[in-house]
Amino acid sequence: MYARIEKFLWRAMKRGTLEIVDADGKSHRFGDGTGIPVRIRFTRHSAERAVANNPDLKLGEEYVDGGLVIEDGSLYDFMMILLANAQGVLPPWPAVARAVWRYATRRLDQFNSLGQSRANVHSHYDLDGRLYSLFLDPDMQYSCAYWEDGVTSLDEAQIAKKRHLAAKLDLRPGQRILDIGSGWGGLGLYLAEHFDVDVTGVTLSDEQFAVSNRRAQERGLDKRARFLLQDYRKIDGPFDRVVSVGMFEHVGVGHYGEYFRTVRDLLAPDGTMVVHSIGRTGRPGYTSAWIQKYIFPGGYIPSVSEVIPTIEKTGLIVTDMEILRLHYAKTLRAWRERFDARREQVLTFFDERFCRLWEFYLTASEVTFRTGAMMNFQIQMSKKLDALPLTRNYMFDAEEALRRKESAAADTVPVRLAGE
Repeated sequence: MYARIEKFLWRAMKRGTLEIVDADGKSHRFGDGTGIPVRIRFTRHSAERAVANNPDLKLGEEYVDGGLVIEDGSLYDFMMILLANAQGVLPPWPAVARAVWRYATRRLDQFNSLGQSRANVHSHYDLDGRLYSLFLDPDMQYSCAYWEDGVTSLDEAQIAKKRHLAAKLDLRPGQRILDIGSGWGGLGLYLAEHFDVDVTGVTLSDEQFAVSNRRAQERGLDKRARFLLQDYRKIDGPFDRVVSVGMFEHVGVGHYGEYFRTVRDLLAPDGTMVVHSIGRTGRPGYTSAWIQKYIFPGGYIPSVSEVIPTIEKTGLIVTDMEILRLHYAKTLRAWRERFDARREQVLTFFDERFCRLWEFYLTASEVTFRTGAMMNFQIQMSKKLDALPLTRNYMFDAEEALRRKESAAADTVPVRLAGE
């Protein structure tokens, strides 16, 4: 086995059972023998060397291209044992050098001009609408769900997420709402349907733009909700409320000041904004080279310490913050299981390599949240100190009112017997 991999694993592997069969067919065992046994095999020497020198990029590449094969256990089992043991252990020196370089140059990787932002969004969100419909909930929510006590299904958890965000917006009749990064329109349509408000959503995805407006028309909400193919930096205000879910990860650390200044200028004097984003539990870092190359070019997951100071500098006031810890791990597990169950359907319009790439993306993402490296945050902010009620009770009251309204609406749906 390539010496750098062996030395690293002898230092890192304290728990679990990992067996690696190298390209020469020799077996190497690591760990304390507990847990689910995992065995992987390198099919070529070049794969061993690549992973040893640049694991951040090459581990995923070699799995996708067949240089690394899981023989016992699953990809999830392998990633879980690897990441759980590797925390706090320095990788081989070439990987450390690359990490230092990637941190030093991260602003270049995250330079998201108007044109580059459009290209980045197109590369991921305009792949094929059939793909997302296979593993997302019926409302096409492609962001962390909210797993309330007693909620067991992805569909319920995504409804709970919309309800949770709506409650934090403290909506009033007649208000103008801006949804930055409006996706396939689910949240905007939910707000337009349950509140007497006017919603404008903006997206840079051609497919999301078309689908969200079609959905608004089909549901008779197009007078109160419209979706624009437009950058948030080119929209005109003012808006009483601004919400952004799963979009801040695409802004880039060098553009945080621009983002929150734009929000400030778009808000009415007594306006409120809620941003929902993935965040790091620790210090600032850099985007995984594999994620940057294959999944989210230009993206970056911030630490809270990078976000709050920027908000403060714009003059906006942080009025509430919530950390969602394992909610995204549960969401990603549901997506991964749905994707796996419909893999044969995915293969009708993408190839096997694409399926392996997305399997690695969903699995590695889930493991990252389960091992504590990532979480989600929701930050509420306003321009005025007294723009919101004094206590958080209004949020709980609003959520309960929405539950009753949703339940009443569900009870009015006529029951159809089989064959009708």
